[in-house]
Amino acid sequence: MRTPVTLFLLIANIAIFLLQLQASDGLIPRYALWPLGEGFQPWQLVTSAFLHGGMLHLAVNMFGVWTFGRELEQALGPLRFLRLYAVSVLAAAATQLVAVHFGKPVPTVGASGGLFGLLAAYAILFPDRKLLLLFPPIPLPAPLFVVLYAAFELYAGVTGTLSGVAHFAHLGGLAGGLLVLGKRRGRASRR
Repeated sequence: MRTPVTLFLLIANIAIFLLQLQASDGLIPRYALWPLGEGFQPWQLVTSAFLHGGMLHLAVNMFGVWTFGRELEQALGPLRFLRLYAVSVLAAAATQLVAVHFGKPVPTVGASGGLFGLLAAYAILFPDRKLLLLFPPIPLPAPLFVVLYAAFELYAGVTGTLSGVAHFAHLGGLAGGLLVLGKRRGRASRR
């Protein structure tokens, strides 16, 4: 089965990254997510999800979108999948805006908020699937993997571990995915 939204996300992110490399003034000053205030513009809630901090950042995010996106788009259909991704991106951006309000004003970029929403949805739709924890390499049921990953993100965000990573955006994306799939499961159980 074809997965047009997943393919679009991959192509769009890669194309915009190539534009980032070519733009002399860079795209980050205008399109990254800046804290509320002077540099903030509403479109940044979406545009920031298509910018990346480097090749590795892009590669990791696109590998995740490709890995989880294909199965999720097949299970949900293109429109529901797009809604899942969009809500996750917006939830990630909103959460990050709240989190950085209390810190120093730095821009946020990356598709990882959307990816974390996909990860949450994957755990809900495929609870018996195993995901491989990298360190140590242990296969875990998808829901347990997500809970452990979320706990790490919360710890890292609160303590400042791995600074330069938008841990709260990741948690916001995860919450967005849970919100979309929770509503879907709630509707199914009422029928």
